[in-house]
This record gives sequence, structure tokens and C-alpha cells, in this order.
Amino acid sequence: MGDNLHRYFLEELKVGMTASYAKTVTETDVILFAGISGDNNPVHVNEEFATQTRFKGRIVHGIFSAGLISCVAGTRLPGPGAVYVDQSLRFKAPVRIGDTVTAVCTIREINLERSRVIMDTACTVKGKVVVEGSATFLVERRPA
Repeated sequence: MGDNLHRYFLEELKVGMTASYAKTVTETDVILFAGISGDNNPVHVNEEFATQTRFKGRIVHGIFSAGLISCVAGTRLPGPGAVYVDQSLRFKAPVRIGDTVTAVCTIREINLERSRVIMDTACTVKGKVVVEGSATFLVERRPA
């Protein structure tokens, strides 16, 4: 592993530990995500269509915001080597181009026998929850 990568082994984790990542969503992010995912729903990519919806304008793909949770888990806490096992999500409010989304993961439970960590996950914009849920990750034990 490179010197700039910090990972936690299962034994180093404690309930209550938290980490976050913030990203300001750009027009380019939305278009690239639509291309990568194949989700070209006009509510995301067509302003004329989107203005006719309940949202009165384009909104960012919900799963884009949720994907920032993966950034936290894979790069910060638990960090490199952590593998997604499960994720539950509730989408609470729309995200707009130009919004800064902050993803936060907080350890709720550690299962030493199964090498699993359960985290509360949330994404916020200006303090308002836009996505909430929980996730389970497989985390490696410290090598003997």
C-alpha cells in the first residue's frame, strides 16, 4: 500500500468513530454519472422536462449522493480494503447541481466474529439530511 493510504484493521475500530467527505456536485458530475450508470432519466439531464416535475428543475441522481458514502468507507473509515456487504438507503430530499453534499459514516456496531462493521450513514446539504441509512462492511483483521 502507498504511504498516503491509511486503513483501519478491525481491532483498531471503536463504536462512535466517524468520518466524512464533502463534494460540490457539478453539471459535469451529473452528465458523467448519467453516462456511466446509463440512467438518463430526464429529471436529471433535461432542464425543460425537469421544470415540469414536482422538483421544478433538475435534480442529482440519488445514488450519486449515496455513492459518496462509498468514498468515506473506502478511503477514510474503515478505509482501503473495506468491502461493502449491505446498504440500506432512504432518500429524504433532492440534491441540486451546485449543492455540496457531505457524506458521514459513524460506526454503530462491530462484530468481531464475522469481521463486520455496521455504520450509520447520512448525506447532508447545508445541514439537511438528503440520504440516510446504514451499511455493513467487511473489514480485515490485523495480520498475525
